[in-house]
Amino acid sequence: MNKKGSIAIAIICMLLTFMLTWQFRSVTASGGLTNDTARARADQLQGQLISEQEKSEALLRQLLEYQEELKEFSAKAEKSGGYAEVLADQLQQTMILSGQATVQGQGVIVKLSDSRRPNTTGVDENNYVIHDEDLLKVVNELRDAGAEAIAINGERMLATSEVRCAGSIVSVNNKRFSAPYTVSAIGNPDQLYNALTMRQGVVDSLAVWGIQCDVSRAPSITIKAYEGALDYKYAKPVKELNTDTQTQGEER
Repeated sequence: MNKKGSIAIAIICMLLTFMLTWQFRSVTASGGLTNDTARARADQLQGQLISEQEKSEALLRQLLEYQEELKEFSAKAEKSGGYAEVLADQLQQTMILSGQATVQGQGVIVKLSDSRRPNTTGVDENNYVIHDEDLLKVVNELRDAGAEAIAINGERMLATSEVRCAGSIVSVNNKRFSAPYTVSAIGNPDQLYNALTMRQGVVDSLAVWGIQCDVSRAPSITIKAYEGALDYKYAKPVKELNTDTQTQGEER
């Protein structure tokens, strides 16, 4: 789909225009049709011509887009040494993003333990233990700081992972864990560390209730792949967005 494809589309457009023009002249020259009938037929043919021209232009635009994508793909293939390597690299990146690949790299390790401080103020005892919202604060800060992989007590966090309280324990990917909790994150160690320990940040907010939150940089962390199954029943990939559907959605 390069120059040959463009030439083929151009030839089709020219032939189609010639055929419609010839048909229009034939109808106009025919004595068996009235002026009104001929005019209606001419309008119909003109509409068809415009419609086909628009389709041809759309195909040409799509062809140009494919050519650009092909150029980019070819450039990557030349640098990496072949299409197979490019596809393998893209697959590997996708597996890392989806949590289906075991990864290793530098980052931080966060250890959280319930408070040992005696409750002398009469406030709710639940304030002195770790809840799902506390873990979510840590995870969200790490993600915002650029963490590329996160695990809680060894359980890989995905885009669909839940972190919620289930009685006195916390559920992650439908697996239950109790304190203490260890959150491992791979990314820039300094950025991740500073995001958690900044003034009035997550560590300070937990320290108010005596909850221990120790953050340490680590030169090498291994986070295992997600061991469960990924089954998307409702979300399907879209090859081409329907303009009419998009417009209706925006109007609503």
